[in-house]
Amino acid sequence: MRYIKGFWMALGMFCGIPLPLPVWDEKLMPVMVAALPPVGAIIGAIWWAAGLLLVTLNPPLMLGAAILTVVPFFAAGFIHLDGYMDTSDALLSRRPMQDRLRILKDPRVGAFAVVMLAILFLLKFGAMYSVAESGRYLALLIVICVISRSGSALSILVLRHMPESGYASMLAGKAGVGHKIFVVTFGMGAIMLAALYAGLAGLIVSGAVIVGYALAMRVAYKSMGGVSGDLLGYALVISELCGLIALALL
Repeated sequence: MRYIKGFWMALGMFCGIPLPLPVWDEKLMPVMVAALPPVGAIIGAIWWAAGLLLVTLNPPLMLGAAILTVVPFFAAGFIHLDGYMDTSDALLSRRPMQDRLRILKDPRVGAFAVVMLAILFLLKFGAMYSVAESGRYLALLIVICVISRSGSALSILVLRHMPESGYASMLAGKAGVGHKIFVVTFGMGAIMLAALYAGLAGLIVSGAVIVGYALAMRVAYKSMGGVSGDLLGYALVISELCGLIALALL
C-alpha cells in the first residue's frame, strides 16, 4: 500500500492530470522519488497516444506538430519548464555563484529565460514536425520521458543538494539502495524495450537522452554547487529535446 501511495504522491506532484483523493505522507518521499520513471511512462504514453490520434485524424501537419510540441508540457503541469527557465536565467547571467543562486530563486522572469524558452520551442517544434511527418517510432516518445525522469530521480538520490534548497534534500529523505536499484532497473528496462521496438534507432534515441541529461546536469551542477528542483527540470527538458532531435534525424 505504501508504494501505491508513493506513486500517487508522485503523480500529484509531477503530473498535470487532476487526481481524486490526493494523499501526502512525508515518510514516503523516497518512494515518490523512485516513482518518477513510472510517472514518466504515463506522461510519455499520453504524448504517444496524442501522436497516434493526430496521425488518425490527419490535421494539417504544422498544426499537428504544434499540438504535439506542447502536449508533454501540459501533461507534466509545466513544472519542469519552470525549472528550465529559472536555471537558464541563472547560468547565462555569467555572474559569481552567489549572484547565480540569487537569480535562480528570483520569481521574476529574466531576459535569458525568455530567449531560452523561445529557442526550446523553436527546436522542439522543428524536431516534432519531422517526427510527425515521418510517423516512425512514435512509441519512443514514452522511452524519452522515462529515461529523462530516471535521470532526475538518480540526481536527487545520488548528487549533493544545494544548501539553499531544501526541496531536493526533502525528496531524497532516507532513500535506500532499493530505491536506486528500482530507478536504474526501470530506466534500463525502457532502453531494452526501445532496442526491441526500434533496434539501433531506439538505442540512439535513448543514448541522446542520457547524454543530453548528463551534460546539462554537469554544467548546472558545477555552476550552482549542487542539485535543486530547478536544475532537475532544466536537465530533464534539455534531455527530452535531445532525444526528440535524435528521433527526428533518424
